Amino acid sequence: MPLTMNREVFITCAVTGSGDTTGKSDKVPVTPAQIADSAIDAARAGAAVVHCHVRDPQTGQPSRDPALFREVTERIRDSETDVVLNLTAGMGGDLVLGGVETPLPPSTDGTDMAGATERLAHVADCRPEICTLDCGTMNFGHGDYIMTNSTAMLVEMATQMQALGVKPEIEAFDTGHLWFARHLAERGLIDSPALVQLCMGIPWGAPDDLNTLMAMVNNVPEDWVFSAFSIGRNAMAYPAAAVLAGGNVRVGLEDNIYLSRGVFATNAQLVERAVDVVENMGATIIGPDAVRARLGVTKRAPLAG
Repeated sequence: MPLTMNREVFITCAVTGSGDTTGKSDKVPVTPAQIADSAIDAARAGAAVVHCHVRDPQTGQPSRDPALFREVTERIRDSETDVVLNLTAGMGGDLVLGGVETPLPPSTDGTDMAGATERLAHVADCRPEICTLDCGTMNFGHGDYIMTNSTAMLVEMATQMQALGVKPEIEAFDTGHLWFARHLAERGLIDSPALVQLCMGIPWGAPDDLNTLMAMVNNVPEDWVFSAFSIGRNAMAYPAAAVLAGGNVRVGLEDNIYLSRGVFATNAQLVERAVDVVENMGATIIGPDAVRARLGVTKRAPLAG
């Protein structure tokens, strides 16, 4: 497949994530105020989309508390900084087995399993333009942790997202996840154009070499919109790879905490670096209104209350 470079690129900033990055860099935002401020700074640096998780303000641990999401989104909206809101819906599918000899019952340390409606409670309340849909189950890192998303769960979550008028961003960690996403679209559960995030280099999904990236890209239908990122040391090379492959860009402290070797980054600095890469390639950075038009989404207010 010949490369067709994307000439009009949008940048997503993944602001904080749910990994153990807060213990490694003090620039990773934790409280709702810090997360919102970091998202606003990223938007002002050139990100058209901010992808937000929330954390327990006291411990820094990942959370799916709807009140925390509400505070983050209200702070961003009240700032009058225009940016497309993309909230995670990946929490609530965390299974930690009890060990290799006694996998059941699951460990209570890290296991967090919730139903579809509960996993989307904050999405229904905050009404972002986009929320994520992790389109598969996989070994995610080491040990006994499994990211679980059954086909029945994904069908129900896609159905609810569609009813809420929120665009799912399909998180694809391997080619089979794209296969299932196409199945959802064929069933009419994902509205056109579908939006995909190619998540590369995450153990044990798709590695981030260029041959695997192109295998992923070649499984994205031509009328879909996609972005791609890699975690770790190749994170800042991936803006160029994604744009050359015809896609858009994601950077942020969820994926990579370094600006350069040994130098901790802020989200705004990672976005600024991505802007430089994209523009030096001869492409144009587009803003939130252009992204909404491309994806067919509408900026809305949260529910009253």
